[in-house]
Amino acid sequence: MVTVSNMTVEDIEVFADSLDVAQAASIFKRHGALVVRGLTKKYLADIVRDIENTARESLALLPLAVKRPEGWTTPNGTLFIPAPAGFERDKQIMVLGVGYQTSAAFFRSAFDDDAVNIVEAILGPNIELFMDGQCLYKEPVGGHAKELHQDSAYFEHRFEGPVASLNYVVDTDLVNGALYVVPGSHRLGTLPHIDTSSHLGLDPAQWSWEQALPVTGQAGDSIFFHYRTIHGSQTNRSAKPRPVFINRYRRVDDYVTVGATSAEGRAAAEKRAEEARKSEQRGLMVRGYRKFEVDQDD
Repeated sequence: MVTVSNMTVEDIEVFADSLDVAQAASIFKRHGALVVRGLTKKYLADIVRDIENTARESLALLPLAVKRPEGWTTPNGTLFIPAPAGFERDKQIMVLGVGYQTSAAFFRSAFDDDAVNIVEAILGPNIELFMDGQCLYKEPVGGHAKELHQDSAYFEHRFEGPVASLNYVVDTDLVNGALYVVPGSHRLGTLPHIDTSSHLGLDPAQWSWEQALPVTGQAGDSIFFHYRTIHGSQTNRSAKPRPVFINRYRRVDDYVTVGATSAEGRAAAEKRAEEARKSEQRGLMVRGYRKFEVDQDD
């Protein structure tokens, strides 16, 4: 069992204005988590504007939402899930439909030199983006919790897997939904997950919030974590939204072998893992070069 009883956020923390990339990468490799204070401040004004516009747009489009296994999706790509009792409507925003294809500021943030320098020191010189960027959006006065989980439960990879950078858009504390991490848990492998109100999560009887380290911070702070690092966030009990935006990076030769959002879907996908191929999963390059290789299965 991994515990964080002797750890503080200062043990995994560096500052963007005095960044030592080698030190940052060393912290990440040891603990599977790294906090970089102030890394994305330069992008915030534009990203806040785009997030707020998308949230208003999504609520206006809610009558057109289509039911999916994960919840309800509006035409602009926002995912809604059931709202808690007493909420102002029966659906709440979980994943906001804003990303690289809709927000230039979001896209620019993924290419930030300091961020990519850290990722290169972790993964090596040839790096691509994984996914289209993601904005997790906790609505005010009861916005959803994301139970403790590993991202590898959702997208198991053939090799090292993605490095994620989760970025605070607003000042974030224990009231509005700070991220919790379990340093060192990336060494446990992918653990069994169960279905929760926010899709796949670890069994709360085995993994409690008390075992995790809360990372409070200011708008512009970034938290890097390994895709097997246990993490999550509690409900937003404040009067304002708590969005974050996430960039994910991986080696150019890496790819998803098992993808799912439910326990049943994960079990089925595991049976098809050997069918996965890199040639069908190329992301945009952020550093280095992609050498042409013949797919032996073609």
